[in-house]
Amino acid sequence: MDFLHGQLLVASPTMSDPNFARAVVAIANHDEGGALGIVLNRPSETEVVEAVPELEGVVDTDEVVFVGGPVQPASIVVLAEFEDPAEAAFLVVEGIGLVSDRTGLDRLGSATARRRVYAGYTGWGPGQLEAELEREDWIVEPAQAEDVFDEEPGELWGRVLARKGGQFRLLARMPVDPTVN
Repeated sequence: MDFLHGQLLVASPTMSDPNFARAVVAIANHDEGGALGIVLNRPSETEVVEAVPELEGVVDTDEVVFVGGPVQPASIVVLAEFEDPAEAAFLVVEGIGLVSDRTGLDRLGSATARRRVYAGYTGWGPGQLEAELEREDWIVEPAQAEDVFDEEPGELWGRVLARKGGQFRLLARMPVDPTVN
């Protein structure tokens, strides 16, 4: 079995689950027990300091919380670029990974160069992601560090597909509702 750690899952245009329509998911962990990922391209309207006041001074005051997925939406997950990648709970790409409890909020600013805050995450049980891949619900593409901190997350879905090339460039330009084309 090929594990997808460090890959992006780009939702197929035919994805029927509204939680994942045009989603780009970074896979942080994938093994026989299932998979864990973070939706990268769903910014919310809520500012981080409003949702998690403890992060004031660690994140920019205008940073917003992103919706990381439908699993445990009240939990906070932080993806960060680590000075020492060994401190990450799971690495996603290069030195970027999930912040673990051992880093602690008091060290977050000094242990990491960049951070993005998410509410919730995505998760799959054993064999569930593989079944979705077999149905072609997802398009797989290697993650790049800048995907995590994309300045225009609403455009990430199309940019990743265009980067993949070939027939995916055409998909990247597909309107949300093809009937209006």
